[in-house]
Amino acid sequence: MRISRMSRAGRLRLTGYAALQLLLSVPALVLFVVDVAAMVLSILVVGVPLLMVLLPVTRWFARVHRTMAGVVLGVDVPASYLPYDSARGVARLRIAAADPMTWRDLAWLVAAMPLAFTASLTVLVLFAPVVTGVVWWYAVGPLMYYRSRADQWLLAFGTTERLEQRVEVLTETRNQSLDSAAAELRRIERDLHDGAQARLASLGMTLGMAAELVERDPETARRMLTEARETSSAALGDLRDVVHGIHPPVLADRGLTAAVEALALDLPIPVEVGGDAPSGLPAPVESAAYFAVAECLANVAKHARASRAWVEVGQAAGLLSVVVGDDGRGGADPTSGTGMRGVARRLAAFDGTMRVSSPKGGPTLVTLEVPCDSSSPRTTPSSETG
Repeated sequence: MRISRMSRAGRLRLTGYAALQLLLSVPALVLFVVDVAAMVLSILVVGVPLLMVLLPVTRWFARVHRTMAGVVLGVDVPASYLPYDSARGVARLRIAAADPMTWRDLAWLVAAMPLAFTASLTVLVLFAPVVTGVVWWYAVGPLMYYRSRADQWLLAFGTTERLEQRVEVLTETRNQSLDSAAAELRRIERDLHDGAQARLASLGMTLGMAAELVERDPETARRMLTEARETSSAALGDLRDVVHGIHPPVLADRGLTAAVEALALDLPIPVEVGGDAPSGLPAPVESAAYFAVAECLANVAKHARASRAWVEVGQAAGLLSVVVGDDGRGGADPTSGTGMRGVARRLAAFDGTMRVSSPKGGPTLVTLEVPCDSSSPRTTPSSETG
């Protein structure tokens, strides 16, 4: 919205925002006082339940003002909170306490009162009398603009802060990717050593003994050659398993949906696979999504006590979305086991996210989202780290 070309309707809307901000300023101040009191009481545990109620209320207040500031300024005013949807109880409060945006919200609550009584109240005072109508006409835009800039400064990170956060995220995901790649290499080495390598060594010894016996004891040599053929088939199976753990052939040949359907066939419970993955997915994204789904389905088979499960694959707003659900006992905690944390780390390497909804008694829904834009630097083949 350009101030110089603002219509009467635009000025009236800004005046309405000023009235709403003035109306919310008193409860905002009360909310700040109660927030501080609850934080003090949380030392004695008494304030913990109160904080669990006040936190979403405080964020609602901030969200309303972010929306108004975004409309006035004509730009998005993002919240940039740390995700805590999968956490519960005290764990959610710990995440919120470590979130810089939480403290910005509190600082904003302190500033909201004087800002409202200066900018917003001035707009309403100028709007009421006829004499000051001309002043209101020219002043409402600048007053609400600078008021909204103050909200933006308090309620959203600046460019430098966003870049610093981005660097921190990239550093963390890079380290996690390197750790995952090292663990994957150790797994491959162990599988080769304990499986195919041992069988091939046995095969070599069997062939050597058969060669010595072929003239003296042809029947024994024939049995040993039969045994060697069986050992070679088993070694080939071990190698196929290793290759499947690196990048399943069905994934490369038929795509993500077909690969997930193949996974579902191996589970002891019926799994319904629906939807379809977008075509032309970058190979690293496809692989990350596949192994994430594989881990989720393995968890269903091991822990959920479910009678059925389902996988829904789709795309929305440039994101590959996969929902893995089951009708089991629920209560899944992504922070308590290495499997789900491994899924989150694998997706984080591609700016992906994992959300878990698992109330007691079920159902459990695990939502996996990964950017699938082939032009994204995080989804190019060079980004693949295992």
